[in-house]
Amino acid sequence: MKRLSLLILVWAWALPAHALNIFACEPEWAALAQELAGDQASIYSATVGTQDPHRVEARPSLIAKARRADLRICTGAELEVGWLPVVLRESANPAIQPGQPGAFEAAAYVTMLDAPTRLDRAEGDVHPSGNPHIQLDPRNFLPIAQALAQRLAQLDPAHAAGYQQRHAAFRQNWQTAIARWEKQAAPLQGQPIAVQHKGFPYLEHWLGMKEVVALEPKPGMEPSAAHLATVLAKLQTQPVRMVLRAAYQSPRPSEWLAERAHIPAVELPFTVGGDGVAKDLYGLFDETLARLLAGLK
Repeated sequence: MKRLSLLILVWAWALPAHALNIFACEPEWAALAQELAGDQASIYSATVGTQDPHRVEARPSLIAKARRADLRICTGAELEVGWLPVVLRESANPAIQPGQPGAFEAAAYVTMLDAPTRLDRAEGDVHPSGNPHIQLDPRNFLPIAQALAQRLAQLDPAHAAGYQQRHAAFRQNWQTAIARWEKQAAPLQGQPIAVQHKGFPYLEHWLGMKEVVALEPKPGMEPSAAHLATVLAKLQTQPVRMVLRAAYQSPRPSEWLAERAHIPAVELPFTVGGDGVAKDLYGLFDETLARLLAGLK
């Protein structure tokens, strides 16, 4: 028994010590934290790639994870407004409340697109700060990663040098990957597309694709058959090459349109874990481009 106890103690000492507990609201931020923190952090993602990030249940398990977190990484820009305030309140964790060093919102470090000119809930799921789906332009990860590495070092100064080194390596590798992706994506420049939900402005901006129409009559509103018929009629005069949807969305509207407009319906992973290939940030964009290019054929 003493020998067993000694072995357990030795094994426990051999385990890597996590300096930080990180609560990520979305998988892309969990993946970025992994790139920058490595085994210095225990990282938990509150959502998965096949889950609508707008609609999340503030489950006790999320609250328990938030209660133990040293750092919360979220998109911000009102993306999590339907569930995060409940998690923060019930967690009673002062470290990750808004305005604290343990609260990090990625949208604060990028240029936001599609900010509404008029705020009216009757217009659907509008976000006053702009469209929150910033993860679909890989260039956005560069300023976010720099700011996050600095925040990690602030919260865990004992490992600051490690965070700095990992950030430098990520930045170099990511810039190389962006150059490769942009070369591969050249055929997508100027291509007209339809989208099921207005969740792709950053992808469109990066690749130069032209959004002609969205299937949802208003953001977050399921399209009716009558509305889809109107969209189909529009495509008779303004044809598109494909219709895009995110992995978490129902395929029915885009497949209805694809069948009648004789175009491919392309499902994109949208975030890390959105399919079996997009297992990390590099896989997310590898698979996104592969599916878009396949849609041109």
